[in-house]
Amino acid sequence: MREIVLDTETTGVEANNGDRIVEIGCVELVNHCPTGQTFHVYINPERSMPGEAFNVHGLSEAFLSDKPVFAAVAQGFAEFIAGAKLVIHNAAFDVGFINMEFKRLGLPPIAQPLVVDTLSMARRKHPGASNSLDALCSRYGIDNSRRTKHGALLDSEILAEVYIELLGGKQASLGLGAAETGRGGLAGIVVERPQRVRPLAPRLDDAALMAHEAFIRTLGKNQLWRGYLGIADEG
Repeated sequence: MREIVLDTETTGVEANNGDRIVEIGCVELVNHCPTGQTFHVYINPERSMPGEAFNVHGLSEAFLSDKPVFAAVAQGFAEFIAGAKLVIHNAAFDVGFINMEFKRLGLPPIAQPLVVDTLSMARRKHPGASNSLDALCSRYGIDNSRRTKHGALLDSEILAEVYIELLGGKQASLGLGAAETGRGGLAGIVVERPQRVRPLAPRLDDAALMAHEAFIRTLGKNQLWRGYLGIADEG
């Protein structure tokens, strides 16, 4: 199963009122393990950068002025996420902006069934608690010390770890060969297989066991199965 953990940074919070995407960061997971494949791009929003947004992500108009516009990166982005589940924290926000940008270019919108909202997952798992990305990192012991400001790729890497914890946590590696991301804690994660509290009752009764032993006795003295039944030395 292929999933893309995704985050965006924007010029504001109003997708339908002139705000634009300025950064996209994506991390690819296959069967909940990182592949090492990422998609990351800064985007010229073709408009000014409000001070409130700059204080969140630190991306200035000057920095973004020579970056590609969304139309120049849209095809590569669409191809990277094609066919995958999208794992997003507060998905309505990011999906709203992406679909707004896609609509400008005549591209099809992201379908809701393809979206996994980790904020909704966290609220179900921890009702009444703070479920911001920073709060979830603190709850699960995930290092977010590099997150001095919001950044789409870094936040996607952190969210990938949070997502695994929301699914049930990291398990011992089975040597699946997932690529390291450089942040630790993600490679080799597998889904836990819970053990039965009570063993299943045996399905063989005494009559079946006796019939099996009688059959083994007909196979000759040198058959391996006689040793398993304790009759190897009988004449």
